[in-house]
Amino acid sequence: MVDLIEGLAYPLPLRVICELVGVPDHVLEAIRRLMNAVVGTPESPEHGEFIQQQVPEVAAALLDHVRDHPGENLTSDLLRAREAGGDVTDDELMSTLMLVIGAGFETTVNLVGNAVVALLRDPAQLAAVRAGTVDWDDVIEETLRVHPPLAAVPLRFAVEDLQVGGLTIPAGDAILTTYGAAGWDPERHGPDAHAFDAARDGDDHLAFGVGVHRRIGAPLARMEARTVLPALFARFPRMTLATGPDELRQVASFIAMGWREIPVRLHGDRAPDAGSSS
Repeated sequence: MVDLIEGLAYPLPLRVICELVGVPDHVLEAIRRLMNAVVGTPESPEHGEFIQQQVPEVAAALLDHVRDHPGENLTSDLLRAREAGGDVTDDELMSTLMLVIGAGFETTVNLVGNAVVALLRDPAQLAAVRAGTVDWDDVIEETLRVHPPLAAVPLRFAVEDLQVGGLTIPAGDAILTTYGAAGWDPERHGPDAHAFDAARDGDDHLAFGVGVHRRIGAPLARMEARTVLPALFARFPRMTLATGPDELRQVASFIAMGWREIPVRLHGDRAPDAGSSS
């Protein structure tokens, strides 16, 4: 039995985004702790204090390393742009890097995990995917609609008075956008909007935002999921959940929608020396 989150869904996208940004190995664990705190639900004032302390420390460690070891990565590009006269402050540079890193892997962790659980909970749909009746792209889009990696995003602000369901949201008021609720809207997606159905046309969702707030990392997240999911199910065609579907625990966050761990049994059809386990 293995934990799919710890063994695959978490380390893979973390490694990918950190290589793209230029994060050195000795900063990886600090990045992980910080991002877990950012998306987690605060349990005490110390939670926020930890984040406030760690953001500049982690960002400084990254910038110091890249200044000494420039390369083909986002951090090096930002530093070169600033040296060439770009109007970017230290705070803006650090905030941009931390935002890109956090958004660049946390969403993919949940996307992969949510898709795996949805298919393992529904053998008929998994069989349809294996038979080619349903494409992996359809699985990914339906996962994004029903189980978006980020269920809520604080905060947006009304730029003008808004009328919503007979209520008025005054201009300037803070708004908590809930992508999870939008994906379950029966007026938009039908009376069974709450149900995972990879055969439906489910790409009409807000999981990656919309307009100026659309996430620039959406193509990367889709590409990672499109690569990982078919490879995982092909390598372990008889993979099963190692716990009851209702025993899985959601992550402790009102922002993210995902699983703390996904215990599975990897019943691979290949020889044990090929790396399979159970």
